[in-house]
Amino acid sequence: MSVDKYRDIINLPHHQSEVHPRMSMSSRAAQFSPFAALTGYEGVIQETGRLTDSKIQLADDERLTLDKTLSKILERSAIETVKLTVVYFSKDSRKEGGEYRTVSSTLKKVDQYQRLLVLGNGESIPLDDIVQLSEDSEV
Repeated sequence: MSVDKYRDIINLPHHQSEVHPRMSMSSRAAQFSPFAALTGYEGVIQETGRLTDSKIQLADDERLTLDKTLSKILERSAIETVKLTVVYFSKDSRKEGGEYRTVSSTLKKVDQYQRLLVLGNGESIPLDDIVQLSEDSEV
């Protein structure tokens, strides 16, 4: 029988190399993991599934109310520091759509030429992307 062939070595201790370190279990398991033929594919699938919002177009009366609020804020900012809370649409850099963000900061200035609301935290928000604007006089 074949067992008789190995009778002299069957009870010997397992060989340990003196030159090569023992391989960790995670490294040993990695040898048998499936081959990733499409590297980056998982990331593409996740990006495709990521949801974005559509930009809301404000009605004329809502835009007019927003403009009046901004005018009042500009008048007050000439006298005192004004703290704002702004809700605006931020376009996504990778796909169509974007997200609505809310930021609170002091007003630094309004750039009429570039149509930007510049805040004290350094953020610049396009006036056309603002959907809600409120002020808080307590700074």
